[in-house]
Amino acid sequence: KQWYQRRVAITAGERNMEDLIENYVPESTELSDITETLELSKDFIKRLRIRQLLPQIKDVSSGLPQEDEVSDQGSDNGTDDSLDHFDFGLIINKLPNLAELSITYGVRNCGMNFEWSLFEFTQKDCSLLAKAVKSCTHLQILRLQRCQIEDEKARLIISHLLDHPGLRVLDLSHNRIGDKTGRAVGKLLSVNKILEEVNLCDNTIQAEGASAIAFSLKKNSTLQTLNLKLNRIGDEGGRNICQALMKTSTLLHIDLSSNGLGEHVAANLAEVLSHNQSLEHIIISCNKLGVAGGRVLQEGLENNRVLKTFDLRLTEISQQSEHSIMNVIKSNKEKDNNSISV
Repeated sequence: KQWYQRRVAITAGERNMEDLIENYVPESTELSDITETLELSKDFIKRLRIRQLLPQIKDVSSGLPQEDEVSDQGSDNGTDDSLDHFDFGLIINKLPNLAELSITYGVRNCGMNFEWSLFEFTQKDCSLLAKAVKSCTHLQILRLQRCQIEDEKARLIISHLLDHPGLRVLDLSHNRIGDKTGRAVGKLLSVNKILEEVNLCDNTIQAEGASAIAFSLKKNSTLQTLNLKLNRIGDEGGRNICQALMKTSTLLHIDLSSNGLGEHVAANLAEVLSHNQSLEHIIISCNKLGVAGGRVLQEGLENNRVLKTFDLRLTEISQQSEHSIMNVIKSNKEKDNNSISV
């Protein structure tokens, strides 16, 4: 009963703080509600999931257009002046047990009031958040999803995380980052000794960025999950990632789906399947591996005893190869279940 009451208190404190932050308007809303709530619930807040951040209200007297005066052209091109959001530095150091911070810079349900500026992660936002995250040494999970983050801002955030003593999960999925951020992530992997998961899904990383990540992955001994789904790494990036997978012994899960990979990468991946004894989950769907690629993957998997998930949907391999591969996966799962039950 005491555990349940504590859990209720933690959840209530977290949700209350989330609501206050999500409805805070810079320079318009008083901070008193947030500071009062913070004083009461700071010891109970372990996770903050911010689903929206409201921007500063435009100053009509300065000549900036009001909502109903914004032209269609201005909204479509994103040419409106930048508007800043809530400064997390005001609270983050006062939350001694905060372990997870998830933020989306944008406005929910804006409807006909849509403007690009409502979804902009400004340079000031980036600078303030980077400093706040760096100072929160007990933070373990940082998620910045759907924030329209570009390379310059992503690199600034990562530069503040290089010597972070607690970060285990970094999620920059569904943004606009490319090869420069890929190189920054590679540097992070080379110096950070506790990072376990990196999610870069749905970005614009190409071969150069993927190769930088692969180079650091060879020497990294902590990363367990790498998600590069919906990027553009191509065959060159795929080959370099596979070469890294030959060297790593800690990675358990990798997602390379929808990356423009072809038959040549299938051959590299088959070699990985023959030698790597740590990978348990591979997702490579929506790539044109072809019939020949399916055959080499089938051959490479013959002596593999650890892989438990192999997603090959929409890869143009033959049904025969897919059936044989799934039989091996099923056998691996059954052996693993039997070993656990014993």
